[in-house]
Amino acid sequence: MPTSLCGTWDMISNVNFEGYMSALGISAYLRKIALKLKLRKVIEQQGDQYIIKTLSTFRNYTISFKTGQEFEEFTKGLDNRHIKSTVTCQGNKLMCEQTGEKTNRGWTHWVEGDKLHLELYCEGEVCKQVFKKNVSE
Repeated sequence: MPTSLCGTWDMISNVNFEGYMSALGISAYLRKIALKLKLRKVIEQQGDQYIIKTLSTFRNYTISFKTGQEFEEFTKGLDNRHIKSTVTCQGNKLMCEQTGEKTNRGWTHWVEGDKLHLELYCEGEVCKQVFKKNVSE
């Protein structure tokens, strides 16, 4: 199992988000809005069940899954695709492989010190986001 990812995390950096969104086919209009957002992640865990909420002033997205089990995901409000996802624990990382019409797609979460790292990838584009734990919650 990875180091505890649980808690509330506020974004402090976001590198190549536009490239990643472009690879997903997200419109230029929505990319401009998304680039201005400061995201918050809320991660909860009960055994091998995770709930990850991505919150912003524009849209919220929640995903719930059990590690090691493939599940159907509808990326509503993101790129609006039906995909199949499988999340596994590999060392200290939570890794997701997503299959659908976009190739080489997925994400990886891990904690280093007091920071949550997230790499999002799709068709050769990689976005690197870093979040700092919100200690007031």
